Amino acid sequence: MTAAGIEHLVTSGTFSLDGETRDVDNNVWIVGDDHEVVVIDAAHDARAIAAGVGRRRVTAILCTHGHDDHIGAAPALAERTGAPILIHLDDRLLWRHTHPGRNPDGYLTDLRRIVVAGIELTVLHTPGHTPGAVSLHAPGLETVFTGDTLFQGGPGATDRSYADFGTIIRSVRDRLLPLPPATVVRTGHGGTTTIGAEAPHLDEWIARGY
Repeated sequence: MTAAGIEHLVTSGTFSLDGETRDVDNNVWIVGDDHEVVVIDAAHDARAIAAGVGRRRVTAILCTHGHDDHIGAAPALAERTGAPILIHLDDRLLWRHTHPGRNPDGYLTDLRRIVVAGIELTVLHTPGHTPGAVSLHAPGLETVFTGDTLFQGGPGATDRSYADFGTIIRSVRDRLLPLPPATVVRTGHGGTTTIGAEAPHLDEWIARGY
């Protein structure tokens, strides 16, 4: 049996909010082993994600936040796999914008622990990009999945509805930067970074305002 680990897909589609739509590429993370996995952010293309999963059992579809580019394929993937969709309750309005006829199957709460293939992921409520944004810390893999809360070079965007810069700074400062410096930051878009690489720049981000 292959040890539990992380697999990465990139899917492409659009992001729409506040009357604007743009093209975007999203990271989809598959965490588990040869038998069972969770999918973090079912973005755009359920068929491509299902192909990445293969014949393994999907125990949950975890949504880091409720923007349509991160949850668009979640219901279709749930239909294919039978997996429950979980999102933070504070993003229920954003969820309804995209899927008004389909509720999530459950809600992620701060410090909830989700175990897949012997790997424990701890939910960290990290609002600011959206009210219900979460990060998923997997210390056994020396990784945190931050969605759109923290990227290489700073926090996620807060110039849209439901977002707040002061809130995201508090989330990054208080919930993410205290993690071990070697922790790999796996983001919702683009490349990875580490907590140690980003932590020295907090004051710069505050000063520039984004």
